[in-house]
Amino acid sequence: MKKKRYSLKDIAKEFGVSSTTISFILNGKAKEKRISEELTNKVLAFTTKINYRPNQLAQSLRTGRSKILVVMVEDIYSRVARVIEDIAYKKGYRVLFCSNDNEDKKSRELINLFRNRQVDGYIIVPSPGIENDVRVLINDGIPVVLFDRYFPGLNASHVVAANKQATYTAVNNLIQNGFKKILFVTTDMKQTQMLDRRLGYTNAVEEYGLTPNILEISFAQKDLEKRKGLFREKIKNTDDFDAIFFATNYLAVNALEFLQEEYPDYLQTKGFFSFDDVILFKLFNPSISAISQPLQKIGEQLMELMLNKLKKKDDEDIIKKIELDCDIQYRNSSLPRT
Repeated sequence: MKKKRYSLKDIAKEFGVSSTTISFILNGKAKEKRISEELTNKVLAFTTKINYRPNQLAQSLRTGRSKILVVMVEDIYSRVARVIEDIAYKKGYRVLFCSNDNEDKKSRELINLFRNRQVDGYIIVPSPGIENDVRVLINDGIPVVLFDRYFPGLNASHVVAANKQATYTAVNNLIQNGFKKILFVTTDMKQTQMLDRRLGYTNAVEEYGLTPNILEISFAQKDLEKRKGLFREKIKNTDDFDAIFFATNYLAVNALEFLQEEYPDYLQTKGFFSFDDVILFKLFNPSISAISQPLQKIGEQLMELMLNKLKKKDDEDIIKKIELDCDIQYRNSSLPRT
């Protein structure tokens, strides 16, 4: 026999009170609303006995809030995701994580899907062409916080790493350690985080009167072997470099694998640095110097901004633009070559 599923109205009827009174008790507002301790204890004991679970859909339709946040990223930042989830849970929120693969079509589909589900807020690593979609969310009063990158023409809260300064410092270290012909390997994406890393590189080399040397690899090129082919072509056509700075870690991993297979001597004679540290870099021979984003702080700042926005009044918004310093791990690959 199927067990009866109790509604808020059923519980109210059981005690001869209104549904509103039961709702106040279940939401911890009994004292605030001057509901007797005796009734409160009876209701809580009863709901525990029947294993009552509120109807979240009905609750969201009634209040206009779902207690659900969406975190939309290019690929899952596991450390940031865990920080966000832990903080959200303590505040009574659940989090939906999804990946937009840095594609505009997928980003728009996800925004529309979750908007129809009445989620309370969005934390987004934006793909390049969704500035207007984000603007619509903000104009409609929906809390939005961007991270990793942002749109310069959009007045939106964001949390990013100090990409330009960290890259400048790392490239400066290579130069001071004797590397004068530094190849910068990046993607062709014109987003703020990649542009800032490129600017950090060019500022550093030009400050020393050196010539920038940049290899762009198409972000749309997902095939590993074809990426290696582009890198192979660059290496074959020039030996006019003594160090490589990789603007992102997946390019570094691809290139280092290729060099280990075809130019193993370069690993000992050239310098190497990468943005975004991974465990592989510590284990590689030589160990690879890398920039680490402050993922714990990023997650904490994202949730602080989001929770503040969720508490705001309808006629106000809180815009904060936060840039966090990175940590730099100096390892064997950037030491002077003898």
